[in-house]
Amino acid sequence: MTPLSDRGLEFSQLLVEVFRVNGLLLAAGDELAAPAGLTSARWQVLGVVDHGPSTIAQVARTMGLTRQAVRQTATSLVRDGMIVFQDNPHDRRAKLLALPPRGRSALRRVERRQAQWADELAARISLAELRAVTGTLRDLGDLLEDR
Repeated sequence: MTPLSDRGLEFSQLLVEVFRVNGLLLAAGDELAAPAGLTSARWQVLGVVDHGPSTIAQVARTMGLTRQAVRQTATSLVRDGMIVFQDNPHDRRAKLLALPPRGRSALRRVERRQAQWADELAARISLAELRAVTGTLRDLGDLLEDR
């Protein structure tokens, strides 16, 4: 095994924790979203499209996902009437994803559940700690994007 500097070792341990927490967050998201007929992945796509009609590529970039993963999720959402494809006036080949009332209603239902869940968990961590972790993760994301 290649030896790491102290910072490299700490960074590697951070990554392991991020992966662990990501798995836990996805499981919690699935649990929060299930009563609305959603999964974490479906919820993420609806959340992006809620800000305005978006192409599959735009959703993928926003969420850091592959286009193929978003396409598969969008296809299942269309099949269930939670997203619709619209013509894109800027590109005939890249349809826009938009939220119909059914998708918007499901998203709002999950958002209400998530707000209560987030408030309950956040009450157990100081605001300063939350801000510090958020800033560190944002900085890490920026470093990775700049590579």
